[in-house]
Amino acid sequence: MNLIKLNFLKSIVGAAAIAAPMVGLTSCDNVIYEDLDPCVSGIEVRFIYDYNMLPGNAFPARVDCLTLFVYDNDYKYVTTLTETTDVLADEGYRMLLDVAPGDYHLLAYGGMQCDEASFHFNAIPSEGSLMQSIGVDMNRDCVGADPGRDLHGLYYGSLDVTVPEPSATTYSTVTLPMMCDTHNVRILLQHVNGNPVNYADFDFAITGADNASFDWKNDIIASGRPFDVMPWTAGNVSAGLNPDGTETTLAFAEFSTSRLAPANGMHLLITAKDADDADANRTVIDIPLVNYLLLYKSEKYASMPAQEYLDREDSWEMIFFLDSEKNWLKTHIVVNDWVVRLNNIDY
Repeated sequence: MNLIKLNFLKSIVGAAAIAAPMVGLTSCDNVIYEDLDPCVSGIEVRFIYDYNMLPGNAFPARVDCLTLFVYDNDYKYVTTLTETTDVLADEGYRMLLDVAPGDYHLLAYGGMQCDEASFHFNAIPSEGSLMQSIGVDMNRDCVGADPGRDLHGLYYGSLDVTVPEPSATTYSTVTLPMMCDTHNVRILLQHVNGNPVNYADFDFAITGADNASFDWKNDIIASGRPFDVMPWTAGNVSAGLNPDGTETTLAFAEFSTSRLAPANGMHLLITAKDADDADANRTVIDIPLVNYLLLYKSEKYASMPAQEYLDREDSWEMIFFLDSEKNWLKTHIVVNDWVVRLNNIDY
């Protein structure tokens, strides 16, 4: 009996000795146990596009391809992650960034990896390259194209993050906000007397554009070689019937342009080209485009800086009223359904 008791006690002591080192261990220590969850290392990145005039996050509806450049704390290139599938349309989409703990700088671009992309990177990051060397240029066949191009949406965002030490719980999530660098401008011409306006009687252009290139901070890089932006579509549209039963027909032209800034110096130029008119090819409208777009800013946004307003509003519609001689009535203009009365506008 004593021998049996002794062997039993040895078994208990041995089991305790084996179990003792496990006290206080987690799945992230250097001991692996099959019944424990693996370590979690890295972060999940959520992307949003709410830097606009829309309610809520428009990222799932707008961004159809995504590129994420990762740089270390010294701004040196680490890796690139991309996504081009329809998972981006899921509000719950997160991109897993699996890197060692530390501080990182993230640069995100939407619309660059799509087949329809209108912009390209001016350099491909490689080992040792600096974040400051990355930039974006508009594709050559889009710059000054006639007819113009309907630019594929370009989106940009940046974020500094800290990847924590490995955890036995879940990935931490960071949110990377993005903004839109492409804009659509729709121009409408209407006769005040209700007579139809034929778009074929006019030439439309945005002149003096110099916004085809961006640096790593998304600032516009002026080339000193301005170009014209031509309409990507134009035609006639009906506004309904007049009291006498005739149809009100307007002329329209739409432009797609990259990021706007108060100092762009772009002009909207519309000329009449009626061959039977003695004043053929005469200027009908020649205005500083950005100045007029800023007239639309509601007093609700009076404290919003001009650049922020231009970045948030990505779609514009301007209606100009003409008299019977195709002259612009410079008394008021409708911009995005707001009537702006012009009093001694200096341009």
